[in-house]
Amino acid sequence: MAEHLLVGVASSPGLVSGRLWRPEPEAASQTAGPASAGDDEARLRRAIASAGQALAALLDRLDGDEAEVVGMQIAFLEDDELARPAFEAIAAGQPADEAWTAAMDAEIAAYQASDDEYFRARAVDFQDIRDRVLAILLGDAGGVLEVPDQAILLAAELRPSEFLSARWGAGAGIALAQGSPTSHVAMLARGRGLPMVVGLGDEALALRGDALLDGAAGTLVVEPDEHRLATAKARLASETAGRAEAAAFAARPALSRDGVRVAVQATIADPAELDGLDPAHFDGIGLVRTELFLDRPERLMDEEGQLAAYSRILAWAGGRPVTVRTLDAGGDKPIAGYTPAHEANPFLGMRGIRLSLRHPDVFRVQLRALARAAATGPLKVMLPMVTLPGEVAAARALLEAEIAALAASGVAHGRPALGIMVEVPAVAITPERFDADFYSIGSNDLVQYTCAISREEAASAQLGSAADPSVLALIARVTAHGRQVGREVSLCGDAGGDPVMVPALLAAGLRSLSVQPGLAGAVKAVIAGLDLAASGEPGAPSS
Repeated sequence: MAEHLLVGVASSPGLVSGRLWRPEPEAASQTAGPASAGDDEARLRRAIASAGQALAALLDRLDGDEAEVVGMQIAFLEDDELARPAFEAIAAGQPADEAWTAAMDAEIAAYQASDDEYFRARAVDFQDIRDRVLAILLGDAGGVLEVPDQAILLAAELRPSEFLSARWGAGAGIALAQGSPTSHVAMLARGRGLPMVVGLGDEALALRGDALLDGAAGTLVVEPDEHRLATAKARLASETAGRAEAAAFAARPALSRDGVRVAVQATIADPAELDGLDPAHFDGIGLVRTELFLDRPERLMDEEGQLAAYSRILAWAGGRPVTVRTLDAGGDKPIAGYTPAHEANPFLGMRGIRLSLRHPDVFRVQLRALARAAATGPLKVMLPMVTLPGEVAAARALLEAEIAALAASGVAHGRPALGIMVEVPAVAITPERFDADFYSIGSNDLVQYTCAISREEAASAQLGSAADPSVLALIARVTAHGRQVGREVSLCGDAGGDPVMVPALLAAGLRSLSVQPGLAGAVKAVIAGLDLAASGEPGAPSS
């Protein structure tokens, strides 16, 4: 059989050589007979609650981006507005399963009709919620995907819950006829290191046999010829050697070829991520994304729970600095009862420090827990999405008030440094206006707002990146200000963990990067091959 090439959309890098594998379709369950409207309303309420409980149990086993996806689905299930049309239809005489399906299909259709690819990609999450509740209504517990070793899962679409509950064999990959590179499944695949291509078209679903999946190029080759297989084998060997080299550098300090020290810190989203990580491999923690474990209303007001989480992180760091970002909810990170619903453009709406100042009762709890944790180690507090100098002043006043209250009550506490994220061009252009103890450049949002592109819109991704001269000029401007006033400037975001970007970032004056833990070795390997002394001595890294 001659080889057959399909071109889709790159979603998660990596190369897989294996056999195409399709899960067996499950037989549909049937409803258990008619019920009254009162019974149907109760059944739907129980099904929604049961689905939420199952997601909460799943959430307890996850962290990082995976926890974020499940937390978002829980937030949507807890939103009474989502199910309101279904209950109204039940009251009018429609069965629970039909009412729920119709209500969710309308919600899904609204997302699919959006002009924004990010919102179109979220339709799959609502399909997942729909199907999870519907399965409970129909008495169908569902199965778990058992993906064999060296298999390329071939499907029309893959829901987040299917991905998270699946057992992935060694060397597996994912090929989808539909899907989006901005979907939650694509993000999960990148986090697990599973190569993935989407948008291959319905033609792909009829294919069988051996195949070669290239998640970076966005291609699927069925029955590849010998030359293509040999090239792929050589590339796999090279990538394996590169990972081994990166692993060797992970345990070393980040030193350039001419002896300049660069701080390489860890970015985490949950204290559980620290399990199995050696603190000696990092110069501290440059970003703790608190919105990913403070993702439910009851956790926002749990001072003792927050204190325990921050203290655990500081204990792991063992005297190295820990930078905790205050709640960065909003945008693509909704929290039921906290973030506004149905904003026209949530990335330009109420998010980050804007929301914190709108909810001072919630903000005070977090600031109080952070001040108490600062008694146990070098903790720093960082404000997200700062746009105006007054936001920093207001946050500082709240922090000082909580510190004063702790002192008056005789509660052990510290006075953490208060810094800001540099994500908005208004800050990067005039950093001297902002009374911050330190600055951390958020590369993802800085690119989005500087280049006027959606960070979730694949079609416009080529229009902007951290390598754009305008973005690098803003980074250089902030690092120059940091040197002038003697305040640390670091960078967190995807650019800091991209080995291709590291030389340009360091040339712009940065000497402190916060990266996903698994990328530290590759970043250090790049730094070891650079000469940095001639570029001057930026502000000292936090180490």
